[in-house]
Amino acid sequence: MKGLMAVFRKELADNFNSMRFIILALIMFGGGVLLTIFVAAQNIRAGVTETTQYIFLRLFTVMGDSQLLSFPFFMSFFIPILGIVLGFDAINSERTSGNLSRLSSQPIYRDTVINGKFLAGLMTIAILVISLVGLISGIGLRMIGVPPGAEEILRLFTFIFITVVYGAFWLALAILFSVLFGRVATSALASIGVWIFVLIFVPLIGSIAASITNNDQIASYVSLISPIALYGQSIQAILIPSHPVMFVVSLYYTGLEPNPLPLNQSLLIAWPQIITLIGLTALCFAGSYIKFMREEIRAT
Repeated sequence: MKGLMAVFRKELADNFNSMRFIILALIMFGGGVLLTIFVAAQNIRAGVTETTQYIFLRLFTVMGDSQLLSFPFFMSFFIPILGIVLGFDAINSERTSGNLSRLSSQPIYRDTVINGKFLAGLMTIAILVISLVGLISGIGLRMIGVPPGAEEILRLFTFIFITVVYGAFWLALAILFSVLFGRVATSALASIGVWIFVLIFVPLIGSIAASITNNDQIASYVSLISPIALYGQSIQAILIPSHPVMFVVSLYYTGLEPNPLPLNQSLLIAWPQIITLIGLTALCFAGSYIKFMREEIRAT
């Protein structure tokens, strides 16, 4: 696609040079690494015996006294913020500044603009997640002295893939609102509003429905409309093979030690959630793509 790589490189450079991205990345690296290593140092030896499997994965799944101290919960909280930061002003800021009309006057295809912005945002998320997981793995390897097995490495790569897909959904959603709304503040508020709704109100609605119907399964079914719950369930199956119960939304290690599932069985459990996240991402990006291609861009 003509001009795609030029737009991609320009947007990727803008992302890494953006002060808001630098601040958020420092928070994620500082908070994520320090939190994970501190909690692991305090709790990783608890329950470990000579027959315990997947010890290295416990770097990413052990928790302290609170669920909030788990690495998966940290990622489920900050990855949406990262995706929103990268996408909420992707189109409307260019439109407001007049850069969009100047870009469209260049000898490049129109859809190159939105495709390049999405791919640059996706690459930024991938680089950040890979770096974060790699840093924790390196420090954790030196701390616990137990190298990961081949299956643990594959599980970590799968975790990275799911996390990038999760970030891609929030990026696509933010870009959709950036195309739909002319004001940057409006698209930011809409993106944050959706995030708050699925983070707080969807579990609350599920709890109320379960209380009214006296059926605890209702809360689990309601949670399936939440990307946060879908992400939590999928990475639980991958990172905690000893506790693959998918209708209990748990983002932390529970301490249970039944027979762990092999990776292919864990993938079978997590696959519906992964496909749903990919479908939601495709739906959001397709909506922004169609709207962007049909709208009028006036010369300034």
